[in-house]
Amino acid sequence: MNLEKKSLSIDIEKVLKSKGVNKAPRFLVSFLKRIIHQDELNELLEQTAGLEGVDFATKALEILNITFTLHGEENLPPVGEKFVFASNHPLGGLDGLMLISILGKRYDGKVKFVVNDLLMHVTPLEPTFIPINKHGKMSSGYARKIQNAFDSEAQILYFPAGLCSRLINGKIIDLPWKKTFVSKAIESHRGIVPIHFSGKNSMFFYRLAKLRKFLRIKFNIEMIFLVDEMFKQKNNSFDIYIREPLPADSLTQEKTYSEWTQIIRNKSYGTDNQSR
Repeated sequence: MNLEKKSLSIDIEKVLKSKGVNKAPRFLVSFLKRIIHQDELNELLEQTAGLEGVDFATKALEILNITFTLHGEENLPPVGEKFVFASNHPLGGLDGLMLISILGKRYDGKVKFVVNDLLMHVTPLEPTFIPINKHGKMSSGYARKIQNAFDSEAQILYFPAGLCSRLINGKIIDLPWKKTFVSKAIESHRGIVPIHFSGKNSMFFYRLAKLRKFLRIKFNIEMIFLVDEMFKQKNNSFDIYIREPLPADSLTQEKTYSEWTQIIRNKSYGTDNQSR
């Protein structure tokens, strides 16, 4: 969708001042500008001015020269059927943009993405996002937005792990998947389509995450570097696997939500011996 052309911009100094930090050290300001790629980000926002949702995601991928090969496209359900698309989350940003672009084009822009409420500050994607509070009690307003989305005709996009993948026992894999997407799918009589993305962030990102955990720092400081990780992926290509859907009628009460969650995660990763 095209909106009235209005260019957004990011000014880290203004952001710091809005948070009460009026005299931040110059080295800190310079570091933050560099790590969030302020100039490149503002250039991207200038080139996508007036776009939102699927159009914004598609244009942003074009600007970053991100390409992908879609495997199993025949597994995408027909237009008119309602599903939850559950994917691994290796990249922390680009994978979301690719999902919005691919599925948004397929389903006439009728897609909704369940995300951390902090991402609602990404204004061009706000119409596509359904916010949830990952760090506190869910408000009735948020719960109503989620319910309205599941009751709608839109396809629901979900990263069940919540956070992007980490290096665990020598493998880059998701953190445990939360079962909410299964319970909501069953309640709203939606099937589920498992999806798998290739790709990874830099080793610096994973080492920083491990160091933070070793030091018992609760704040996910590695997340500050996700914009930097995104720009490191410029000119890259990815493989995306659409697995065979699980129809709504197949999600029976014979298995618990947790069991279904593990089954669907295994299908995403191709470890169920049937997905490849």
